[in-house]
Amino acid sequence: MIGFIGGSGFENFLDGKSVGKFDITTEWGKPSQAIKKFSLDNQEFLFLQRHGDGKIPPHKINYQANIKAFHDLGVKKILASAAVGGITIETGTVVIPDQIIDYTYNRPQTFFENVKIVKHIEFSQPYNHGLRFKLLKACEDLKLNVKNKGVHGITQGPRLETSAEIRRLKNDGCDIVGMTGMPETCLAAELDIEYACIAHVVNPAAGITGESISIKCMENEIKQSAHNSFKILAQFLLNEQLINR
Repeated sequence: MIGFIGGSGFENFLDGKSVGKFDITTEWGKPSQAIKKFSLDNQEFLFLQRHGDGKIPPHKINYQANIKAFHDLGVKKILASAAVGGITIETGTVVIPDQIIDYTYNRPQTFFENVKIVKHIEFSQPYNHGLRFKLLKACEDLKLNVKNKGVHGITQGPRLETSAEIRRLKNDGCDIVGMTGMPETCLAAELDIEYACIAHVVNPAAGITGESISIKCMENEIKQSAHNSFKILAQFLLNEQLINR
């Protein structure tokens, strides 16, 4: 089963396609919202809106419950959409990142805090190569403006970054900046769930253009990113169907 983690607006494109709903509780509490099952071109997938009804800020998301709920429902692959700021990549571009630098703090990073033996995971390649390749193929089929790699810097939020912080991230090698990729990615790895990200650049990061960030322009780009996410997922599922015939 494929799980899709998205933001607000994505569900608008799935009207009438719901085939189920799971209101479950995990050992780590409840996920951001009830997980819904949708059918798109006879392909079923599970959907979770990361911010719930839009009221959960990035640093308050129960990432452990979200990922464990997907796991308990049989999800083996997660595709995650994220709105990001562009550091070296221009607004309007879709990025399938290949690396992460984590700048978050005080977010639970593991399912294995109270165990007798410490569990380590191999995390040198945080995003699954096979899923990344398939997402790139879907984007290319749709003729979207897509970058096939990038370093995803994850900050705490919910505020946007300062210009000095973006200079630091750029010096560290980050190409894009967002607030929700960690610990989502490493928690999926702990449960052996394949994970890849569809990052949509919705604004230039602070200080990149020398002008203030326009929240209104950013919100307009986020609406477009939801539409792109839907198209990419639909193309991904179609390609999977063709492969499995």
